[in-house]
Amino acid sequence: MKIFDLDWLVHAYGGEYALGAKDLHSHACYVVYGILQSGELNRPLRPGKGYEEIFCALDGPVLLRTSSGEEPLEPRHAIHLGQDDSFYISNPSDRAVRYIIAGGILAGAP
Repeated sequence: MKIFDLDWLVHAYGGEYALGAKDLHSHACYVVYGILQSGELNRPLRPGKGYEEIFCALDGPVLLRTSSGEEPLEPRHAIHLGQDDSFYISNPSDRAVRYIIAGGILAGAP
C-alpha cells in the first residue's frame, strides 16, 4: 500500500493533480484533487472518450457552466459526467474551493 499526499501534490503541480495510471500502474480508476482560487473562471471538466467521472465540490460553492446555462453546485454536492459531457467550473466565492473528481474507464473501452 502506498499513501499519496494529495494536498502536497496539488500545490506542487499548480492547483490540480490527477492520481492515475502513472502513479497506480492501472487504468481502471483515478482521482483528481484540485483547488479553484477565488474568482477563478472556466476551468474545463471533460472526462473524455471511454471515461466517466463524478465531480464533488468539497468545501465551497462552484458555478457549473454548460451549453444550456449556469447552475450552482453547493458544497459536498456532486454531479455525474458521462464521456460526452463537458462543463466549465468557476469559483464565485471570496476564498479557494477544493474539489475532487473520481473517474473510471467504461466497460469495453480501449
